[in-house]
Amino acid sequence: MQVTLLNFTPLNICSHAIRTCWQSFEKSDNGGEKDIELIDRVGNKFKHASTLEHLYYNFYIQGISRALLQELARHRIASLSVKSTRYTLKELKKENEFKTGDFENASRYIVLTGNELIDNASIKALENLREILATTTTSIDIVKYCLPECYKTELTWSVNARSLQNFISLRSSKSALWEIRDLANAIYNALPQEHKFIYENCINKE
Repeated sequence: MQVTLLNFTPLNICSHAIRTCWQSFEKSDNGGEKDIELIDRVGNKFKHASTLEHLYYNFYIQGISRALLQELARHRIASLSVKSTRYTLKELKKENEFKTGDFENASRYIVLTGNELIDNASIKALENLREILATTTTSIDIVKYCLPECYKTELTWSVNARSLQNFISLRSSKSALWEIRDLANAIYNALPQEHKFIYENCINKE
């Protein structure tokens, strides 16, 4: 899994939005300590979290499973642009046979769990998919119905700070799916250092 932060909104946009409510622009220090304290006090402590929606983040997320993608889609106040299987699944056609036990080779296309029984079953599913692609003229739109949940995908994900707080709070929990917990932590780690105070009380550090 790899998470890259592509772009983010400067903090002074959020503080400006907060100051709009009280018309206190003259107290701003353009994203400095006063504005940071204001964001923390109003957005976090006073829970006037709608003001945090002015902060936006754009991530490029690579090497996650379709199972995780399904979980991610449940966080609906975010935008997703996902790698299309219609145009990219044919990349498997040029591959040689995937053999059980060869986890390194299979990991180029599937997310492994570390459970040998499960991972070998996933390799068999991957090989089944490869054989179908290599030997049939069936439309990829039909073939993709036999994609295993572990098949890797990638996406560009855009989310505002309020929704990201909710995501990190829920998905960094030890009760969350292990892969999405890894994602929540990776996203937190990818955030600009000066923004992390917004999420410090959301991240589960256990």
